[in-house]
Amino acid sequence: MLKAFLHKTKTEAGLDEAGRGCYAGPVFAAAVILPKDFYHPLLNDSKQLNEKQRNLLRPIVEKESIAYAVAAVDNNEIDTINILQASYKAMHLSLDQLKVIPELLLVDGNRFKPYLNIEHTCIVKGDSTYASIAAASILAKTYRDEFMQELHLQYPQYDWAKNKGYGTAAHRKAIEEFGLSIYHRRSFNILPAQQVLF
Repeated sequence: MLKAFLHKTKTEAGLDEAGRGCYAGPVFAAAVILPKDFYHPLLNDSKQLNEKQRNLLRPIVEKESIAYAVAAVDNNEIDTINILQASYKAMHLSLDQLKVIPELLLVDGNRFKPYLNIEHTCIVKGDSTYASIAAASILAKTYRDEFMQELHLQYPQYDWAKNKGYGTAAHRKAIEEFGLSIYHRRSFNILPAQQVLF
């Protein structure tokens, strides 16, 4: 069962990202402040849930949270500043939008770039440990999936509606056949001789 909080009295925001390992599209991040007594039996790391469960939980998290925000950093900026820095930036941008200022940040993973003067704690597998991080993982994942489904309409040959930009065998084969789109991450060196599709 997920832990409801790390600190009994501090206002905590859970942070997580989605799309860090993808070949294409932005990296998304979410920040979520949940009530200390929030509980939902389905809530878990987004990777442990199916699409239907994530889509069911998203409006619940949005309605029941004290505050939430989602932000993205696009593939061009990822190529400029690298994916790790882009992940930090997306998290910072989500925090910028929160209507409530947290006193403590619970961050999924083992590293984080400090945000303002707010205390943070990094938790490996935090999205399967703390409710607020799990909630953030669900928002980041569902918002990103939705975005990739919209991009799929422009570039159906890559099947982003299905693979969401991850480097599946079918996605790699499509890149070999059609070259790289304007949404692919050049810094990931996906193809030895990269062809650009305009």
